[in-house]
Amino acid sequence: MERKKPNNSEAGLAKVSDAITVREAGARGGQSTFARRGAAFFREIGAKGGKRQKELYSDLLSEFGKLGGRPKRPNVEDSAGEGLPEKRGDERSAPGSPSPA
Repeated sequence: MERKKPNNSEAGLAKVSDAITVREAGARGGQSTFARRGAAFFREIGAKGGKRQKELYSDLLSEFGKLGGRPKRPNVEDSAGEGLPEKRGDERSAPGSPSPA
């Protein structure tokens, strides 16, 4: 006997036009959790997360503090020229110009 695949209306699933984004779903979940558990719950889990980060990455956090806070993304100007060969002086001529004799 062959099983029939249910379509969206049979399975009770939302239609494509009624779908929400992942971001909206997360926001709804956060709001319902806040309504059920309150602000104290979020403070508690935030403190637990911070404590765990400190346990795992205390050496890195110490280095970040010495550098003045969180590390910043490298800037193009900061890394310009690293790993590139040094420029040659006047050895090369511009295209189309006469070669030095």
